[in-house]
Amino acid sequence: MEESSNSGGEWLSPAARLFHAPSFNCHIIAIIGCRTTMDPNSIKLGLNQSLIHHPRFSSKLVENGRKMKWIPTPVNLENHIITPNLDQQMESPTQFIENYISHLTTIPMDMSKPLWELHILNLKTTESESIGIFKIHHSMGDGASLMSLLLACTRKTCDPQSLPTVPVQKRASDSGFSGGGFWWVFLVIWRMLRLVLNTLVDLVLFVSTIVFLRDSETCLKGGYGKKVEMKKGKRFVYCSVSLDDVKLIKTHMDITINDVILGVTQAGLSRYLNRESGENNKKKRVRATVLVNLRPAPGIQKLAELMDKKEKKGKWGWGNRIAYVVVPFNVELQKDPLDYIRKAKVSIDRKKLSLEPFCTFALAEFLIFTFGVKVASIIANRFLSNTTLAFSNVVGPIEKISFYGHPISFLAPSVYGHPHALTIHFQSYAKKMTIVVAVDPDIILHPHKLLEDFEESLLLIRDSIKYKEPLDAA
Repeated sequence: MEESSNSGGEWLSPAARLFHAPSFNCHIIAIIGCRTTMDPNSIKLGLNQSLIHHPRFSSKLVENGRKMKWIPTPVNLENHIITPNLDQQMESPTQFIENYISHLTTIPMDMSKPLWELHILNLKTTESESIGIFKIHHSMGDGASLMSLLLACTRKTCDPQSLPTVPVQKRASDSGFSGGGFWWVFLVIWRMLRLVLNTLVDLVLFVSTIVFLRDSETCLKGGYGKKVEMKKGKRFVYCSVSLDDVKLIKTHMDITINDVILGVTQAGLSRYLNRESGENNKKKRVRATVLVNLRPAPGIQKLAELMDKKEKKGKWGWGNRIAYVVVPFNVELQKDPLDYIRKAKVSIDRKKLSLEPFCTFALAEFLIFTFGVKVASIIANRFLSNTTLAFSNVVGPIEKISFYGHPISFLAPSVYGHPHALTIHFQSYAKKMTIVVAVDPDIILHPHKLLEDFEESLLLIRDSIKYKEPLDAA
């Protein structure tokens, strides 16, 4: 629901209030790797001319009775840009960065200022010369909108005056509905029946998950009694793989990139669970809650104009309009690596023919308005606790970009504060796909091994295609 405006500021939307509940206090972490040392003064100058003109990034949160409101406030960038003095000769910069980010999750946001900050770590790693870490409270916007806003602060490296190009996701083909006559009518009716049936089944499963339906206990699962959302010190690990490998699989199997990365995730989880538990996980129920943004993210051009003060306030859509879709994961070891992709496609195709996200969003809105944020947060916490992981994928720019003159080597966003012990995020950028894994280290003991399982699974699936191509051609 939109946040209404008035002269005294903007009230928080129901979803934004939910992100401030004690059991659902969510924050976004966005890691930016740069190919040069980051100059704090250049960053501050750029942010002063752009980001702080965005209403959310120049407003603080004020409680008014039982409600909260965004109130415009002057921004002192010295309070938002943190540049610690670091030992350039430290033994393991990568380990230090992991520990630094983990420590950030233990520090509450300062409510006396806008709820964001940028940490600049000028440390050289295998992938970058420096790291920027944005920490943003999730009530400031959904992940897709915030990523669009971040990209609006960048420019093409090859053309410093131009905004990045982000590919537009095409809708699924309706080729099966071409033609006319009886068969066309039959297919339309059959599709509508499947849409209704799938939606009803998904709603029953959604409500069942809130009430009693729980995933199997595995070495990946958080949930009740483990208080993952209340723990401090989440650990974030990430790596970059070849986007060309992903596209090769996509083209060969005539599927979408989402199908590929979901299949790779299932393959990686299967490998990890098999190694950790020592058994095939055929009977394990493992489900992911997939984030769906029901409001189209504001265009990069529009956000850039807003920050340049060319766009009047009130003409842009912002906030949190997020729904969840529950996707079952097949974590049984497969003899043919391509079976992971095939099974993922079946799951995704079925979910595309369902109104589950719209129904779950409407249900969440109803719960908040009827019972209040406290009760709604308890229900949301219970629902998420009964599933195993959170999964998300965001499309990034197709060319290399720079952040206020600093060429970017990778982007790695994630989130913490929810009850999942495992969150997996895929972020494309130029010719790379970054896999980000956020874990509760008390439950998932070997996050780097899990990350390696995703890498190896992608390579096995790619190689399986390459080995089969000559046979197919024959």
